[in-house]
Amino acid sequence: MSKPCRRPTRAGLREERGNKRRQEKALNAKRCAMGQRPPAPAPLPNRCSTFATLAEEREAREDAVSKQTRLLRKELPALLGQLEQIPDPRDPRKRQHKLTVLLLWGLLMFVFQFASRRESNREMTRPQFLANLHLLFPEIETLPHADTLYRLLRDIDLTPLEQAHVDLVRRLIRGKSVRRYLINHCHPIAIDGSQKLAGDTLWAEELLQRSVGKDETRQTQYFVYVLEASLAFHNGLVIPLLSEFLEHALGDTEAQKQDCELRAFARLSDRLKTRFPRLPILLLLDGLYANGPVMQRCWRAHWQFMIVLKNQDLPSVWQEFHALQALKPQALQRNWGRRRQHFTWVNDIDYAFGSNRRQHLKLHVVVCEESWERVDQQAQIVTQTARHAWLSSQPLSRENVHGRCNLGARHRWGIEAGFLVEKHQGYHYEHAFALDWNAMRGYHLLMRLAHVFNTLARFTRQLRDLFRQFGVRGAIRFIRTSCAAPWLDSARMRGLLAEPFLLQLE
Repeated sequence: MSKPCRRPTRAGLREERGNKRRQEKALNAKRCAMGQRPPAPAPLPNRCSTFATLAEEREAREDAVSKQTRLLRKELPALLGQLEQIPDPRDPRKRQHKLTVLLLWGLLMFVFQFASRRESNREMTRPQFLANLHLLFPEIETLPHADTLYRLLRDIDLTPLEQAHVDLVRRLIRGKSVRRYLINHCHPIAIDGSQKLAGDTLWAEELLQRSVGKDETRQTQYFVYVLEASLAFHNGLVIPLLSEFLEHALGDTEAQKQDCELRAFARLSDRLKTRFPRLPILLLLDGLYANGPVMQRCWRAHWQFMIVLKNQDLPSVWQEFHALQALKPQALQRNWGRRRQHFTWVNDIDYAFGSNRRQHLKLHVVVCEESWERVDQQAQIVTQTARHAWLSSQPLSRENVHGRCNLGARHRWGIEAGFLVEKHQGYHYEHAFALDWNAMRGYHLLMRLAHVFNTLARFTRQLRDLFRQFGVRGAIRFIRTSCAAPWLDSARMRGLLAEPFLLQLE
């Protein structure tokens, strides 16, 4: 008969933690001796407030609010100028607020990360908050009810709003703010899909549908799915760019088909080419896009790409890769952070696809096998391994394999990290804000535009220390609470807001 399992004693737990710390210390010393010193992000400080007096806290709050506002106001003239061109469908005799004021209010609702229309109604219309908003943005004299913005978004054409977002990103590119993060002189753009929301009510004809559950519990579920495109740089800077909603097609019988991510990619790529016709682009795509039509579309647009290649995809390409790699191996070993990497690649693999396999593409395949050590729960040093493979549009070499793979393809995760931020860190991606298709899309576009501004604030040198001290959500909360209370001195704020603002990204 086996003995009953005993819970570890306090002395045993202390000994286990001590062993693990000693092993981690020894492993870090070994890494340093081998030259493996990855840049570790500094943790948020765990200390009491650094403000010793009320005057220090007031000065810090005024400084943070002024810098965030100057960043917004730097782009507002061009942004509001474009939004003024949107035809206003409201009755001129009943308008109390300008269209630009309503859209600016919607943008600030997401910049300050309010969770719903009800919360923005309750918080932003308070006298103190409204007085501070008028101080920061003189365009805002009074604020309407949130339903007024909903009715506007329900009826307007959203194309100019999306174009204003694109033009903001275009100004960043032309200003050479991100040129140090380019990959082979190309702008890395990651494209991936994400579910926005799901439910059992058909509140719009455009909703996609699927069956969930088994047997007697099976039911129809309606959902919204969005294909997103974002600039994803290797320093962690992720800038939202375009959104393509998947819609249930309406019309004749042939057109009534469920939309899919590949069809949405065709539409999104056409819009991307129209809005950035001459921009050098490196597309970062997952394994879903490892097919001939997608790669051919990239070639025709003169885009480079790095596409994840799974083991079960493109068997003819894998077969030729293994055969040519055995005949003429091309390899590179290097350290990247704490990982030891071994790259192997084969260039100029012929890939035939289409009807009767009459269409051909030249592909280049690279495989990265890597290993690293870590300390497990039993305080033992164990070696872990991973394997990655990509399709490249350009030939691989010892000079470019690190940039295309480690700095480009590996940072496709940036768009997925952006989804997690928008869903769980204040932007409420999965909240509809309106059960109307056009209004829901309008709120989504405002949310993505607000994410751009907050991302720029996080990476700009002027606000770098604030975000390092409080974290991203903490810094936004610090600015929001500063606007909600009588912290801001009018005379000093006018002087701070009059100072020029130069956007300098880290």
